Amino acid sequence: MITALYASLLTLLMMWLAVQVIKQRRTNRVAHADGGIEGLQIARSAQGNAVDYIPITVILLALVEYNGANSLIIHGLGVLFLVGRIIHARAILAKDLKGRVMGMKLTFAVMFTLVVFNLIYLPFDKLW
Repeated sequence: MITALYASLLTLLMMWLAVQVIKQRRTNRVAHADGGIEGLQIARSAQGNAVDYIPITVILLALVEYNGANSLIIHGLGVLFLVGRIIHARAILAKDLKGRVMGMKLTFAVMFTLVVFNLIYLPFDKLW
């Protein structure tokens, strides 16, 4: 299953973001929440944003693969989504608004495309 590759790589990204939060917590000796520390707030924002968008997109990717989409479509969308998420995560941590916008544009473009492809590949004859 091709989706397993992208799910694994995106999980590594989420783990990397979690480590950024842990580093900030240790550096600033904050046990819970953000302690009002800007660096920790930013790290938590980057991690939270990934958690908001990655799971549903991986599910949509798996569904379109399951329903028979061409492997090139799955790889193309998987790569674009991964790149978008990396750009966005790094941009949040670097306080780079242009990178954040570019990352979200890629993210939303892939998500919307997956919605469309899921509707195209949906086996309507098996719904009833």
